[in-house]
Amino acid sequence: MNASTTSNSAQTQSRKADHIRICLEEDVQFRETTNGLERYRFTHCCLPEIDRNDIDLSTTFLGKKLNAPLLISSMTGGTEQAGMINQRLAELAQHYKLAMGVGSQRVAVEKPQVAETFAIRKYAPDVLLFANVGAVQLNYKYGLDECLKIIDMLEADALILHINPLQECIQPKGDVNFRGLLDKISKLCTELSVPVIAKEVGNGISGAMAKKLIEAGVQAIDVAGAGGTSWAKVEGERAENAMQRRLGKTFADWGIPTAECITSVRAIAPHIPLIASGGLRDGLDVAKAIALGADIAGLAMPFLQAAVESEAALQDLAEVLIAEITTVLFCTGNATLHQLKHSHSLKRLQ
Repeated sequence: MNASTTSNSAQTQSRKADHIRICLEEDVQFRETTNGLERYRFTHCCLPEIDRNDIDLSTTFLGKKLNAPLLISSMTGGTEQAGMINQRLAELAQHYKLAMGVGSQRVAVEKPQVAETFAIRKYAPDVLLFANVGAVQLNYKYGLDECLKIIDMLEADALILHINPLQECIQPKGDVNFRGLLDKISKLCTELSVPVIAKEVGNGISGAMAKKLIEAGVQAIDVAGAGGTSWAKVEGERAENAMQRRLGKTFADWGIPTAECITSVRAIAPHIPLIASGGLRDGLDVAKAIALGADIAGLAMPFLQAAVESEAALQDLAEVLIAEITTVLFCTGNATLHQLKHSHSLKRLQ
């Protein structure tokens, strides 16, 4: 490994540690832009005519059964603390049969000795696991071999390509050459034996962009809309100069609200496997996202906060999320997620 590669890997590892600290300690949530779900309300059913104990939250995503429509969204890896967090999250995912993604594995390609912080299959043998790397890395010497390493490292069921132009604009030494990526994504989709998921990082995927990605061969979309953690603000906290700090503030509320992403993607792709994430904070948000057309819902910040606290806090969070989703189904008179999605019980407020 040459000096430049060593320096890059050290910077990447340091960035991972910074991201965890900043997300937990600083105010990096969207202020004005919300996830849009507050504009919707369920119609209460006072006589559901079902037994709450019979409600079934199970679903299938990318061919694998989940006991609840929950994804522990991509967060971290590459440091000792991140390894502990990933282990706790993987054990939780295994216990409750939830889906899970890890943070960008680029650091483990650059520094193989930290690959163990991502190697969570041993803790989650039956779980739907998503590997993860930035799509822009396809313009920075990443190709099929690196993606296969990333997938093998996790024994993953699918590969997330995260798309983050705004974050890269503000991030110190960000990778900003996004030219020609769609063709490279298309080529990768044909070469890999696992599905490719396109995911934003909190600024949203529009229906028009989802159409292009699906035509390129992407087999699932994670909208990762605006309304939760603002990565513009996160990178603004890491700024090395006044311009970066200014950019972080200017674009703190940039993006498409999650609810708008769900409806616009569903309008152009009624059957694409669809993940709703971006500012979801409880089971009511999850249920609204499902009713709007998502198949599963991803949460990051609530799981990160609980994972850092304790294993017991994680279990408490999973239990309450499942109870909240179940309560929505019960109080709308739906026994399954399929029924909820087709019940027309979610109304947009005037």
